[in-house]
Amino acid sequence: MVFKRRDKRSWTATFVELVYPRGGWARAFEYVRLRLNRLPGTPERIARGIWAGVFVSFTPFLGLHMLAAAGLAFVLRGNMLAAVLATFFGNPLTYVPIALTSMYTGYAILGIDANAAAKRGLGQKFVDAWSDLWHNVQAIFTDKSADWTNLIQFWNDVFLPYMVGGIVPGIIAATICYYISVPFIRAYQKRRKGRLMAKLAQIKEKAVAKAKRDGTQPGE
Repeated sequence: MVFKRRDKRSWTATFVELVYPRGGWARAFEYVRLRLNRLPGTPERIARGIWAGVFVSFTPFLGLHMLAAAGLAFVLRGNMLAAVLATFFGNPLTYVPIALTSMYTGYAILGIDANAAAKRGLGQKFVDAWSDLWHNVQAIFTDKSADWTNLIQFWNDVFLPYMVGGIVPGIIAATICYYISVPFIRAYQKRRKGRLMAKLAQIKEKAVAKAKRDGTQPGE
């Protein structure tokens, strides 16, 4: 295959690179910044895409962030590629603070006792929910009885507060990123256009100079 890796990575190497990308996080952030600046479209349209990507990063739909961000950007008439790139706002360095901020905001909005909801640990609730999910899948093909206890507990203590609570900090963070992005993107596009015009003028000057030396008109 044309795009097949020559050196097949182990799953541990893949996980390590997900947590700490090759070249470091500084290089990864710089790559995303440059890609966002070079996208076609008005600064406002690109910034609307960024808004969508950052907002979706505060939702619990892990694994679907890129798809959700592209869909939201389409609705907002933003740049969908910018939205996909902006989901990088949610990464292994920010997932924990984003999740905790969203869930505890959700606890406050829904009137849930945070201490009671966090009992047994959030990590254990994820494990128990996946265990129930796998058990219920097996129950479809075997004589086992489905058990939704841990999944319901996960919904009440984690997913629902995360989903509801992520709206407020998501809107705040996305709006801040929007208003920061617009002037930066506009300045970058203006500077890039200036460099392009200067390059074209330089090419034209060289063409005129060559035409004078050859005794012909430019373009002949």
